[in-house]
Amino acid sequence: MDADGTLDAFGDQTEATQGQIAPVPRVSIQAFCEMPDTADTITASMNDRRMLKAHVKIHMGGAAAAIEAYRTAPTPNVIVIECNQPRHVLLSHLDELADYCDAGTRVVVIGRSNDISLYRELMGRGVSEYIVSPFEVLSFVRIISDLYSSVGATPVGRLLAVTGVKGGVGASSIAHNVAWAISREFDSSTVLVDMDLGFGTAGLDFNQDPPQGIAEIVFAPERLDANFVDRLLSKCTENLSLLAAPATLERNYDLQEHAFDGLIDILRSTIPNIVLDVPHIWTAWSRRILVSADEILVVASPDLASLRNTKSLLDTLRAARPNDTPPKLVMNFVGVPKRPEISVADFAKAIDLEPLSSIAFDPKLFGTAANNGQMIAEIDSSHNVTGTIEEIARILTGRAEMKLTKKRFSNPLSALLARKRS
Repeated sequence: MDADGTLDAFGDQTEATQGQIAPVPRVSIQAFCEMPDTADTITASMNDRRMLKAHVKIHMGGAAAAIEAYRTAPTPNVIVIECNQPRHVLLSHLDELADYCDAGTRVVVIGRSNDISLYRELMGRGVSEYIVSPFEVLSFVRIISDLYSSVGATPVGRLLAVTGVKGGVGASSIAHNVAWAISREFDSSTVLVDMDLGFGTAGLDFNQDPPQGIAEIVFAPERLDANFVDRLLSKCTENLSLLAAPATLERNYDLQEHAFDGLIDILRSTIPNIVLDVPHIWTAWSRRILVSADEILVVASPDLASLRNTKSLLDTLRAARPNDTPPKLVMNFVGVPKRPEISVADFAKAIDLEPLSSIAFDPKLFGTAANNGQMIAEIDSSHNVTGTIEEIARILTGRAEMKLTKKRFSNPLSALLARKRS
């Protein structure tokens, strides 16, 4: 609210400038719009990753259409009404709608009057929120999210997904070291989730062999609650816990799209930092995990297959996450002796994204850490890779600013990619 008594109008802001927005739970939302622009904005919000679980329907006709719709039908969890008519008309519509609203239904009103006295009158009638139009997509998502966020509740944990653009680029190693760095550098509770059920290496990298892990959650969802998850976590350090993969092939892992939803909800409600080691596969559930993450770290190596896959993955994720910053990129295995490589500069130009960092090929350092079940910093705390991992951890958790150029590049390798595809 401004000092002059008017309501603050949300600008065109990203989540980074407004603060983290909690995912909207599984609720039913029906919006009754008067203006096409309002309907378009709400339609766009349906594609935001934080609205994935909500069921949204949009109608035209405003408050009068809402009243008519609910004379004989039960009301949803949330009713959104746009009314640009005079105050007395709006209040009359709300009074009539109240006769048909079921207990627990929340009402959000959209209008053009930027007036604090109207706001107070609406709140006095039980309206949950008033939005001054025009408004942005993230503003609407935030308001719906806040309807179901408890006052004084612990902030939702930050979901960090790490994936490789092809097998063998070291994405799991990066994920494990980043999770370890977050827990150590920021003295913050962190959980690493190994989602490669058949071939996960987190247990090996942390020298852990827990008898139970993520498979028990996936194949027994009826047992899922916070206490069950807590029993399955394997403690690696004071602040880092591991939800290990079975890494066996005794069963098939044909998982449904929503297989990890319950686990993610529980972890986000109790753990500040959740690092997901997402395997290099493309399924409904892996796509859902990446799209729903707060930050995505993509790991690639400087070769043509990585370039092609990186561009495909970035294009897909950018389209699916229009209100989020682009995924972050790390180049790994740079400078392998006698191996022809695409330069990091050319790689960045082709995908129009500067990498956070380039990690040089160092088989002794990474091999020793893997064989010993240790992290890079435990092998050599002064090594430049240790500093790189710590900087990546700071960026992913929002504790550092990326110093990247804003220059847009041409695509000098597009012709080469086209020839390879043909």
